[in-house]
Amino acid sequence: MIIITDQARNKIKEMLKEEPENTRLRFGVKGGGCSGLTYSLGFDEEVDSEMDITAVINEIPVVINKNDLPIIENSEIDFKQNMMGGGFSIKNPNAIFSCGCGASFRTKEFVGNPTKC
Repeated sequence: MIIITDQARNKIKEMLKEEPENTRLRFGVKGGGCSGLTYSLGFDEEVDSEMDITAVINEIPVVINKNDLPIIENSEIDFKQNMMGGGFSIKNPNAIFSCGCGASFRTKEFVGNPTKC
């Protein structure tokens, strides 16, 4: 499935406290960016029983669209804190190319929908 580091888990748990009780972390991809695909990471209360896969990963309830899973399989979600703030990062072993700014990527099987940056 995917990996959520302890640092990411701690930050997500902190953020989930501000959300309704049945909220899950939704992780996926959408077309766009100069390499064709961008990550989508947010919270969602809705689960489509036909299109979504749900799991609890490192204590975090997660939902992923079945179509996105082959693209993000075995990806690692991490959270880094520094003096400028903090943010989530994603390491995707399926990504064979990413743009210079790191905001978009593509895989061998999925090119996505490249757009100008």
